[in-house]
Amino acid sequence: MDNHQSSSSTRRKLILGLNCITLGIGYCGGPLISRLYFLHGGQRIWLSSWLACIGWPISFIVLIVGYFFRRKTQGSDTNLFIVTRQEFTSSAALGILVGLAGYLYAWGPAKLPVSTSTIIYAAQLGFTVVFSFLIVKQKLTAYSTNAVVLLMVGAGTLALRADSDRPSGEATKQYVLGFVMTLLAAASTGLALPLLELIYIKAKKTVTYTMVLEIQMILNIFGFSFCTVGMIVNKDFQAISREASQFELGEAKYYLVLVWSAIIWQFSTLGIAGVVQYGSSLLCGILIAFLLPLTELLGVLLYHETFQVTKGLAIFLSLWGFVSYFYGEMKQSQKKKEEDTILQTEMVQISPV
Repeated sequence: MDNHQSSSSTRRKLILGLNCITLGIGYCGGPLISRLYFLHGGQRIWLSSWLACIGWPISFIVLIVGYFFRRKTQGSDTNLFIVTRQEFTSSAALGILVGLAGYLYAWGPAKLPVSTSTIIYAAQLGFTVVFSFLIVKQKLTAYSTNAVVLLMVGAGTLALRADSDRPSGEATKQYVLGFVMTLLAAASTGLALPLLELIYIKAKKTVTYTMVLEIQMILNIFGFSFCTVGMIVNKDFQAISREASQFELGEAKYYLVLVWSAIIWQFSTLGIAGVVQYGSSLLCGILIAFLLPLTELLGVLLYHETFQVTKGLAIFLSLWGFVSYFYGEMKQSQKKKEEDTILQTEMVQISPV
């Protein structure tokens, strides 16, 4: 029995480790390859956001493989999908919001250096805390409040020297628009995460990896549909071949960039589902927090982006905010464990012999 438990624990840690790597590939590679598209002649923002959702069949393939595995262990009457109609409807509506957030986020790599857009997007944690308080009644502590303030100030410092950070040949108006759109993307994501948590709460059942992955797939399908409408209205489909012929790296590499963009962004979806299931949402947040400065550094190294004092200050304030938030979360978790231990001790003492 001990050997079985040890084997199960080792397997769980291995799967968690693989999902952490998957999350890292998605959150670091996604912004970088999107920026590559815009740096070398790409101009279609709807196309960029569409690519972030088009890879949903990858999640479907994983679900199919998981279904046949469940059939072997649970019997032939196992359902392919386990989400209820209410969960599907809620996820579909949330998927449209995710599609909108993806469109807003695409303005960042289009108009801003990766290192700048990543710092601005880091403000999503602050928005998440606020919306979590309003939607799922999460208690605001001194640590989380401090994190919100620091993240807002960190993003705000970048606006002080917008001209010095603006890519050459880009108008100030376009830079400011990218700044505002990225901040709105952070707010949209901050709203989407508590709404997703609300779906789990309303489900009133054990949240399994299969359920999380199904909901992620539904989100991407409806986000993909939302962006497809935008593509049609903006006539992006007709413009792809023309844009490919004018791409600075060549037509073949243009399509290669699009394909890899679709694949890499899906790594973040699969990674989130796995880390939340086999670790925790807190661990997922910590990993994303760790990946943000790494992405900024890669943007500076790969694309030779400028790195002024204001950007360094913004990174420092953002990291301070992350540390403050997660330290507060760990203190709350420790306090809850201590209270549960005391409660269990009292229950044992008053229980009849």
